[in-house]
Amino acid sequence: MSQTVDRALSILPLLAEGPADLGQVAERLDVHKSTALRLLRTLHEHGLVYRQSDQRYRLGARLIALAQEAMENLDIREIAHPHLVRLNEQCGHTVHLAVYEENEVLYIDKVESRYPVRMYSRIGKPVAITVAGVAKLLLADLPETERRVLSDKLDYPMYTARSTPNAPAFLRELEKVREQGWATDLGGHEESINCVAAPIRGADGRVAAAMSVSAPNVVVTADELLTLLPLVRRTADAISGEYSGRTTTRDTE
Repeated sequence: MSQTVDRALSILPLLAEGPADLGQVAERLDVHKSTALRLLRTLHEHGLVYRQSDQRYRLGARLIALAQEAMENLDIREIAHPHLVRLNEQCGHTVHLAVYEENEVLYIDKVESRYPVRMYSRIGKPVAITVAGVAKLLLADLPETERRVLSDKLDYPMYTARSTPNAPAFLRELEKVREQGWATDLGGHEESINCVAAPIRGADGRVAAAMSVSAPNVVVTADELLTLLPLVRRTADAISGEYSGRTTTRDTE
């Protein structure tokens, strides 16, 4: 990379911290003010920075628009799939990826278990929103007002004795999930099926998707499945890092 381009690009992270004047930019780049001014003018011409009335510079609307377009074009399923396959190879169980859209939580990817007993879930099909681990993660991330409004609109079918019975219980579960950063469904939808789930976050820190590992009791007990939680969370962190454009790591727990 040429020195000029490198210097120009170095201005953007500085302005991401907040508006800066010419002197601050020159000092950060360790260049003469005339050089900093030339770089700022070039960025300004392309709409990447904007000069305010107080003569300080901030990030320009064009840069923000480009970033938004880039984020919208990111396909989280495409990014996540190799990680889901790798997790499946490590644990052998069914792996799901889900998103929240228009008051429904939908599976958008699935990697089948290597065991003969298979899950009946399907890509594109809504999950049982009041009990599924992925649903709890996605809904727990909603603002409190939205959580309360949604919880009042939902039905609470008792799929099993472990299903969420009503709105107050659902809100308590979402608060727990929000605090601990992961979720489970231990026989809440089907008596014999358990799952552990972890969130995938975007650049803004919000939960953009959720992933889970599910298995029937005949293959692995609920306690045994819970031992996979650190691996599931590390996988979710890796997807989050790639999706948001930053590197995230989680120590072995």
